[in-house]
Amino acid sequence: MAINTFIGKANVLVEALPYIQKFRNSLFVVKFGGSAMEDPELVRRTMCDIVMLEAIGIKPVIVHGGGKAISAELKKRNIQTKFVFGLRYTDDATIKVVDDVLHNQVNRNLLDLGNQAGGNCCGISGKQILKAIKTCAVNPENGEQQDIGFVGEVVGVNATPILDAINQGFIPVVTPLGVGIDGQIYNINADRAACKIAEALHARKLVFMSDVPGVLSDCNDETSVIPTIRTCDIDELIRQGVLSGGMLPKIASCVEALNAGINKVHLIDGRQTHSLLLEIFTSQGVGTQIVRSDSAM
Repeated sequence: MAINTFIGKANVLVEALPYIQKFRNSLFVVKFGGSAMEDPELVRRTMCDIVMLEAIGIKPVIVHGGGKAISAELKKRNIQTKFVFGLRYTDDATIKVVDDVLHNQVNRNLLDLGNQAGGNCCGISGKQILKAIKTCAVNPENGEQQDIGFVGEVVGVNATPILDAINQGFIPVVTPLGVGIDGQIYNINADRAACKIAEALHARKLVFMSDVPGVLSDCNDETSVIPTIRTCDIDELIRQGVLSGGMLPKIASCVEALNAGINKVHLIDGRQTHSLLLEIFTSQGVGTQIVRSDSAM
């Protein structure tokens, strides 16, 4: 291997050094979902990157989705899927499949891959830590609410099991399920679960890894990523149509997390190799960071 190649690798490490020093002992919540979870090799690499974060002194917590795997299992079991305003209707048969798939397929796979990479991962069920109440879908045209079954909103987080796991040297991997006061299990939107968990943990960063590069100034151009958005810019971006559709609830969750004390929220493309490391340990990053208007950056 040419000496210039070694020098290039050394330069990368030197560039990362101030960020490693800055974030040592910081707690990061990483939400992993979307198409980024469909490619086994990408999932393996992502888990390696998360193990690396832990190895250099950062405390990562993973909250994962699993919609594609759930849909595949429902189809396999001949359980018809119904959607209401884009949200899955979760009946009794469906919530049993959701529970099974999230814990015994998706979570187990992430644990195996993380441990194979040399990490020390442990699964934590959202049923242990997330208190939920039933929620409804809202018709975007008239605001009318419509029942969507056993789908919930988080109203409380018991952070103790996660903190205990971190203190014991584990990387927690959390499923997005909650339990109501009556013991009913609820399917929780993984973005919302990640936000509430980050708030409860007072995380320094919240990172959304999905199948979009970030916030695009031109929705038809994936290279038009907006590097930084301040909360005071959001209303204007909505007015311009830059923020619309499915991005709106995600941005609302980001703002809620920032207002609760999270330092920064990042939206990155989990389909891009090492996007997590590039976003955190380089000056330019690869996605969109969202910060409070009064942030010093």
